Amino acid sequence: QVQLVESGGGLVQPGGSLRLSCAASGRIFRINAMGWYRQVPGKQRELVAIITSGGSTNYADSVKGRFTISRDNAKNTVYLQMNSLKPEDTAVYYCNADVVAPYTRTEYKYWGQGTQVTVSS
Repeated sequence: QVQLVESGGGLVQPGGSLRLSCAASGRIFRINAMGWYRQVPGKQRELVAIITSGGSTNYADSVKGRFTISRDNAKNTVYLQMNSLKPEDTAVYYCNADVVAPYTRTEYKYWGQGTQVTVSS
């Protein structure tokens, strides 16, 4: 099994910054893409940013220029630096990892437990 543990959420004022972290542990041969999603009550979970094992990135239009995704492959960790935060960024943020299992080399998708980000004055 694989566990994803997130940290870094909280309450921040508009215009402020937060950095989310998500560390993967367990039976891991390799991690392909890692990403961050967010969800507000009554709406579907949406992609925020994604990064491949080679470092290629993709962002939702709503966060381009404000958020930066990065990863440390040696630590199996993905980060989301969020700057110039807006009230509409308020959501539960979930990390995601496409993990290749040892021996079978089968890819599985795992999710973190979610961390609340609230942007409010």
